[in-house]
Amino acid sequence: MKYLHTMVRVADLEQSLHFYCDALGLEVIRKSDYPSGQFSLIFLAAPRNHEAQVELTHNWKPERYEGGRNFGHIAYEVADIYASCTRLMHHGVQILRPPRDGRMAFVRSPDQISIELLQAGAPLAPEEPWVSMPNSGTW
Repeated sequence: MKYLHTMVRVADLEQSLHFYCDALGLEVIRKSDYPSGQFSLIFLAAPRNHEAQVELTHNWKPERYEGGRNFGHIAYEVADIYASCTRLMHHGVQILRPPRDGRMAFVRSPDQISIELLQAGAPLAPEEPWVSMPNSGTW
């Protein structure tokens, strides 16, 4: 058995691509449009690591997706958790669980999918502003 991907439904494709690609740093692996079914599938992966993919499913007819919390989360290992969180903040993403421990942080996508970021290797030394930053919302 081989892991292939995780699928999440997204309401606003452009907003979601901005989050996953521009802010989080994933890249589009492939995109397929299905006019007869009125949906698009976009597969994303981390640069240089296409093994673990996220499939964004965009239904062309507007839908409201609720209950992202019951999905759980998608987790990514990052080389520098502080730099990753800083990049996300520059893109307007709220850090819900800051990396106070130098190891773990949580954010949410525009569709409220919880994204966990984990520091590769040993945790980084605690530093400001992360140490003093409180949790916000749920993740």
